Amino acid sequence: MSSPVVRHPELALDEAELAMRDMRDVRADFPGLLTPAGTPWHYLDTAATAQKPQAVIDATVRAMSADYATVHRGVYARSADMTLAFEAARLRVAKFLNASSSDEIVFVRGATEGINLVAQSWGGANLRPGDRILLSQLEHHSNIVPWQLIAQRTGAAIDVVPLTADGRIDLDAMAVMIRPEHRLVALAHVSNVLGSVLDVQRAARIAHDAGALLLIDGCQAAPRLALDMQALGCDFYLFSGHKLYGPTGIGVLWARAAILADMPPYHGGGAMIDKVTFERTSYAPPPARFEAGTPAIVETIGLAAALDYVDAIGLDRIAAHEDALVARTREALRGINSIRLLGPEDAAGIVSFAMDGVHPHDIGTILDENDVAIRAGHHCAQPLMAHLGVEATARASFGIYSDESDIEALLKGLDRVRAIFG
Repeated sequence: MSSPVVRHPELALDEAELAMRDMRDVRADFPGLLTPAGTPWHYLDTAATAQKPQAVIDATVRAMSADYATVHRGVYARSADMTLAFEAARLRVAKFLNASSSDEIVFVRGATEGINLVAQSWGGANLRPGDRILLSQLEHHSNIVPWQLIAQRTGAAIDVVPLTADGRIDLDAMAVMIRPEHRLVALAHVSNVLGSVLDVQRAARIAHDAGALLLIDGCQAAPRLALDMQALGCDFYLFSGHKLYGPTGIGVLWARAAILADMPPYHGGGAMIDKVTFERTSYAPPPARFEAGTPAIVETIGLAAALDYVDAIGLDRIAAHEDALVARTREALRGINSIRLLGPEDAAGIVSFAMDGVHPHDIGTILDENDVAIRAGHHCAQPLMAHLGVEATARASFGIYSDESDIEALLKGLDRVRAIFG
């Protein structure tokens, strides 16, 4: 393997890093990483949504064309085949999560809908005036607003766990502040702004010792961390397919079977029923109870293809690849005096920063002119922005397809930003 061409000295690679450079070959699997002119597009917004490999595109096209039919309803052969493929996708997700059973897998439109499902179904049935919900300072709006809605409906209240100095959920503080009144704790596995990783097992012990259930938002964790529902200790886990190299419009709620069995329906309609009369309706057992109407058939097939793709490469390998890119990016940005780095050194897949005197939107616009795509804004985490003392940040987030050329392009673009703003 030839040595890399180093344009910035801070990007020099050691032998251990060189061993991972064949991950660069993965980039060719993603047709979206080219500009209309056929030149590289440096996509650093994977935390918002991931580009799709050709294998996922092919699977969704086939599911929408030659294989397409409804599921669970038709007696004809193609419908039966599609039903088998759809339920095989549920089994595939259960394997990915090491769930005890595929009956613990509920398909939703995304993690946002899944959190709303838990809040309205479990929360509506279990929360009472005087009960409390425990969140953290770094949560995405999707793990704040649903709890506010159900708290207003039930008379429950919300408390907030603070962060450590380097931007992690402070579990020591959580252990002190949690009380028997806390019925549920809802936390992010990986922050979508700071990339800080939660010790889920410890959070589960703290929650359970107080008699609370633990819900984990795994949107940023699922694309890069090996997940084991039988080892983590949480009670609910959610992720979205589109951040895991799959289609939009499909996500997963995992919950313990006993908890799901006691939860009432969230939506009503076809497929989630046992028997319907005008006097009363009895409901199907989970997971069907929570999947009213015609499901996202094509998207579910695409999600299964995405899991196959990710597992074929290996989550440990993906994490190591992204960790190396994050470390090199932070090292390079640390050498720019006008840049303030946010979050811990071992952030998972994400580098957030602010530049003195330059709004993140201006950074994003100038970088876009150089074919570099980052996220600029509050990242649906306004309470965290207030905690950090900023209105917005610039965020570069890496994926399975990211490589050193993306860092090089980011640094060149930031050189231009500094030249323009003096």
